[in-house]
Amino acid sequence: MIGVYKEEIKTIPSLIVVDAENENKALPVITFFHGFTSAKEHNLPLAYLLAEEGYRVVLPDSKYHGARENEISEMRRQVSFWDIVMQNVIELKDIKDYLDSTGLLLDNRFGIAGTSMGGITTSAALTQYPWIKTAVILMGSPKITTYAKTLVNSFKKMGNLPITDEEISHLYDQLKQYDLSEQPEKLNQRPLMFWHGEDDPVVPFDHSYTFYEKVASEYTNKDNIFFIKEANRGHKVGRFAILETAKWFTKHL
Repeated sequence: MIGVYKEEIKTIPSLIVVDAENENKALPVITFFHGFTSAKEHNLPLAYLLAEEGYRVVLPDSKYHGARENEISEMRRQVSFWDIVMQNVIELKDIKDYLDSTGLLLDNRFGIAGTSMGGITTSAALTQYPWIKTAVILMGSPKITTYAKTLVNSFKKMGNLPITDEEISHLYDQLKQYDLSEQPEKLNQRPLMFWHGEDDPVVPFDHSYTFYEKVASEYTNKDNIFFIKEANRGHKVGRFAILETAKWFTKHL
């Protein structure tokens, strides 16, 4: 039977999804980050499939989301988007440390994935942590500085931003150190899968696809880099993408 357990990892409200018989055993672990305005519970279907395959799945709530929403205004959350992404990356280390300290991680087999903002988090985390063994980016951009500039320009067209040009410039400088497109060598041949709908109106399809085309040629083992594009699909992950994600981890983790 698959169990769903509430756990606060440091200060991060999380769900741990695992076969109840293996609750206290060391297992390969996948941390899955949700999208913007979503929450940890929304990714239980995928977590269930992965738990059936023998993985421990950690579903954390991002800052200002789910159990951490704290009645924040929509505008505040919008302008905090990149702070949330960077906080996710920092907190991923807290999750890894928790698993190490409790002896629940098997042979350092640690993978990550995420949708939209979670996919962006995944790409950013790959620049920081060589201990990530494999990853799946679902409709996320590895070109985060470019995407940030796109979002800022969109906000400016809608009205005044509640942050200064100096703060925006500082944000761009911060993001460069997390920008996978600026340092693709950080992948270091690690298995990586992308999924993206071709008609995505939120996160540009070409961000992930052009990056994939660039790095795929540098992979020695072509089975370790994979892109799935889905025609007539917008900004929503369907069952096909969920099943392919599960297959990827079963093969590479």
